[in-house]
Amino acid sequence: MMRLMRYISFIFLVALAGGCGVYTPYGAQTSGARTYSVDYFKSQTPQASPTVALNFTESLKDLIQRQSTLKLVDEDGELRYSGAIVDYRVQPISVQGDETASRNRLTVTVQVRYTNTIEKDLSFDRSFSKFADYDSSSDLLTVEEDLMSQINEQLLQEIFNASLGNW
Repeated sequence: MMRLMRYISFIFLVALAGGCGVYTPYGAQTSGARTYSVDYFKSQTPQASPTVALNFTESLKDLIQRQSTLKLVDEDGELRYSGAIVDYRVQPISVQGDETASRNRLTVTVQVRYTNTIEKDLSFDRSFSKFADYDSSSDLLTVEEDLMSQINEQLLQEIFNASLGNW
C-alpha cells in the first residue's frame, strides 16, 4: 500500500511539472534558457535627458537578474532584449478654470523587441508606455529622477511580465 502511494505521488509530481512549461523558482517562464542579453536602449527622442536610456537599460538587466535564474551575457543570449525609447513627452493635465494646468504628466514610451531563441512564438516587438504626474509649479529637471524611477519600475515590470511572466 505504501509503495502504491509513493508511485501515485511520483506520477502526480511528474504530471504537474510537465504540464506547466519551464519555470524558474521565481515564477519566470524561461523556456529552458540559461542566458539573456540586453542591448543598449537608445533614446530616439531629443526631449529625454542622456541618462534616461542608460538607467532604463541597466534597470532592465537588474530586474531580470533579480527575478529569474538567468545569467546575463554581453550578447546573443538565448533570450534577447533590444529596443529604444521612442517617446518622452510632458503634457499639461488638470486644467483649472483660469486655463492653467495645475499638474503635468511625463509619459515615456519604449519600443521593445524580445527574442526567445528557444520558443520563437513567445517573441514579440511592441511598445510599452507609462506616465507619472507632477505639480506644474515644479521644474521637470528637479523631479525628473523621481518620476523616471516610478515610470521605469512600472515599465520594467510590464516588460518582464510580457516576456518571462507569460503564464
